[in-house]
Amino acid sequence: MRNRSAVIFLLAFGFWIISLPLFAHHGNAAYDYEKTTTIKGTVTAWIFANPHSLMKLDVTDDKGNLEHWVLEGNAASLGGDWHKTTLKSGDVVIVDVMPPKNGAQVGRIRRILRPDGTVLADAHLPSTLNDVAPPQSAPKPTADSNSDGSR
Repeated sequence: MRNRSAVIFLLAFGFWIISLPLFAHHGNAAYDYEKTTTIKGTVTAWIFANPHSLMKLDVTDDKGNLEHWVLEGNAASLGGDWHKTTLKSGDVVIVDVMPPKNGAQVGRIRRILRPDGTVLADAHLPSTLNDVAPPQSAPKPTADSNSDGSR
């Protein structure tokens, strides 16, 4: 009986050790915490899932070219401002994004707003590496924002 308990313990311990890498999570080193890029576009997909929600957004740049952005949001399991009905395909939104350091058309969502400035979701991501508290208030987009989807 004593040997059986020891074998079960060793097997359980071995499976636990082997499964530790499954709990690993990627970092945010690819993103620039010090910057926020504001983009305006049309939602083509809102994928409410774990480990992160994803937004696909079509944005028209300053030259009139269509850009396809993929934005990473908070996990569905965090709840809060995120819901599967927060966005739907065709919605026009303004998104404050933590941009990547390499200039790709991806980013971490800081905040999602309607064109009238109503906040749909706020991820409360720190604005610097030393900032751990969520922002107290966030400014609304300026009146000179274009309604045609350009940034």
